[in-house]
Amino acid sequence: MTFEARDLVVRYPGSRAPALDGVELSVPDGLLYAVLGPNGSGKSTLMRALLGVVPPERGSAAVDGRPVADWDRRELARHVGAVPQAEAMPFPVAVRDLVAMGRFPHLGPVRPEGPTDRAAIDDALRRCDVAHLRARSVQTLSGGELQRVRIARALAQQPRALVLDEPTASLDIRHEMAILSLLREAADEGTTVLLITHHLDLAARFADRILLMDCGRAVAEGPPAQVYEAGILEEVYRWPVEVRMDDATGAPRVIPRSAAPAERPAEPRP
Repeated sequence: MTFEARDLVVRYPGSRAPALDGVELSVPDGLLYAVLGPNGSGKSTLMRALLGVVPPERGSAAVDGRPVADWDRRELARHVGAVPQAEAMPFPVAVRDLVAMGRFPHLGPVRPEGPTDRAAIDDALRRCDVAHLRARSVQTLSGGELQRVRIARALAQQPRALVLDEPTASLDIRHEMAILSLLREAADEGTTVLLITHHLDLAARFADRILLMDCGRAVAEGPPAQVYEAGILEEVYRWPVEVRMDDATGAPRVIPRSAAPAERPAEPRP
């Protein structure tokens, strides 16, 4: 499944500067594609625009070659599993029931779960290491446990693409590596994975391609070794860094220097 953005501009009401300013994006089928950038750079807005949650002021967003606005929402949910950065859990629900909600696009409001649905739910619980929590209320979970349950819900959809905004937030190192390995495995099996993250080193280790954003604009795009140039990263993150190749992983590593960054006027934010 592919994602495309062409000259995409999104502006929120009351903002002088656009949240996205002419962004171009092309995510091929079956790749793990990471979107990076500092806070406020437009990463989450890009995710929402690609999923049709926020309308563009100019330009277009397409999923599998079709304008996202032309997709029926339930049809899109059958193909794309989304994990937003945060969501409210206003009422008690068991872990297993929340993960089972991932089957709703396939079941609808009437048809009961069948063997295929139960197998998908059980497999998602197992792969995200939350099967032992299946009877717990989500309101009793830690932040990391809840994050894994939300990812399990997306996997239970058995989608052709996964779009995840900071999916490893709140996770300990074991579960962070497990989830990223799971996403890498999913991409290797043909699922398109669009990942928004702040983890520069882990993105370089797991992603096929990277889009680096700043102030709503695309700054650099390509394989990690191509995007991770010290000059580019220092300009985007406003902090001096060194980039080294990690002999163990073969991926670039970003090492912040201890020197204070040079003064630079802040650019307007949305």
